Amino acid sequence: MKSTKFITDNFILQSDIAEKLYHEYAKDLPIIDYHNHLSPQKIAENQPVKNITDAWLEGDHYKWRAMRANGIEEIFITGSATSKKEKFLKWAETVPYTLRNPLFHWTHLELKRYFSIDDVLQPSTAEDIYVKANETLESKTPAQLLEDMKVEVICTTDDPIDDLKYHKEIAEKDFYTKVFPTFRPDALLFIKKENFITYINKLSTCVGFPITSLEDLIKAIEKRVEYFDEAGCRLSDYGMEEIYATDFTEAEADDIFKKRLSGSDISNNDVKVYASCVLDKLCKMYHKKRWTQQFHVGAIRNNNDRLLNQIGLDAGVDSIGDFPAAKAMSRLFNRLDSTNQLAKTISYNLNPSQNEVFATMMGNYNEGGVPGKMQWGSGWWFLDQKDGMEKQINCLSNMGLLSRFVGMLTDSRSFLSFTRHEYFRRILCNIIGEDVKQGLVPNDIEFLGKMVQDICYYNAKNYFGFDITENK
Repeated sequence: MKSTKFITDNFILQSDIAEKLYHEYAKDLPIIDYHNHLSPQKIAENQPVKNITDAWLEGDHYKWRAMRANGIEEIFITGSATSKKEKFLKWAETVPYTLRNPLFHWTHLELKRYFSIDDVLQPSTAEDIYVKANETLESKTPAQLLEDMKVEVICTTDDPIDDLKYHKEIAEKDFYTKVFPTFRPDALLFIKKENFITYINKLSTCVGFPITSLEDLIKAIEKRVEYFDEAGCRLSDYGMEEIYATDFTEAEADDIFKKRLSGSDISNNDVKVYASCVLDKLCKMYHKKRWTQQFHVGAIRNNNDRLLNQIGLDAGVDSIGDFPAAKAMSRLFNRLDSTNQLAKTISYNLNPSQNEVFATMMGNYNEGGVPGKMQWGSGWWFLDQKDGMEKQINCLSNMGLLSRFVGMLTDSRSFLSFTRHEYFRRILCNIIGEDVKQGLVPNDIEFLGKMVQDICYYNAKNYFGFDITENK
């Protein structure tokens, strides 16, 4: 492949209107990244990243999957290759084969924005790019990388028993980017997991009292929700195969919880009854705190036992599941709405065949006074690429109000991933520009420009209610 300039100023933008919308309205807006998996410890310690291999390949299961598909040996992916450079060169060997995969776009957007590199990454350019990128990273801390991309807010993903030590340290620092925790209580629902009792014991130590009943558990969760709220948390998250919304009574859930704590076996139906009860309680706590709750639904995880045993969780062997979703969402949201305890909600589907299912379900529970209360979230995981984003934007436009959409997020573990917001913004502007060309929307640049700015930044800023001051 010839090493020619690839990411131009008008990358993806296919009309004069699209160019104007992007360059004059979207391009320079700050970023609110309300869901990611960045390490608060790394931000707090704020040490230079130093090596592009660490920045790009550490924990990035997107790249791992591509390298495996290209026949790269695991030793160069998650294993102990003799050097970081070796791993980078194997990634560079893979990149040309990612053509038409979003990784090809993401890789070159990141090279352009973070390192001012226009070359296409491939074996013939890899050595020079490795040296140049490392020269830049030698002095770039996580806080600087975030500020360079005008990332105003990030929300990490945090376990309820996390002490939030690093979030507190960050809050004391003079960083451009505000970093808030997100309450992710999945472990509280995994009652059949081997480590469930161990986890409950850790929660007990965390809150300072024994947990021997459902009542104790709910009190412990309330205490942790309060703790997170005081640390600036304004979102919860939930990542499961399906939403639990089985009919339950607290007495039933209490019996199941006590049975599990005693070491007795519980049935799959018991799991659903218990998890439905706890999730219901959690959602009501979120409403009370005026948080936004997120539901990431539909991944089938850890498909490959060989790699799971070799590498552990998050090995890059997860995929799209085909779990039913509509009835459970309806039961949960309706139950909460009927008592006026339904918090602002964002749902994300991983199976694209459920786009219309999720988009229409969220429209059932909006209410006056809260524009866009119920959000169908941006393309997630396997769907956060050009085709997936276009389908999500078009479906949302057809089934709801695109103008009220809270926009893009990275869902990433990498400090170099924030060009995904640029990617989304370009795609959004291009879609609207194409509509103007076809006479489907008015050619009113001020009106369209405001819509673009709202979707890219202002809707999220108004929706989440973060405690932030204006950055200069």
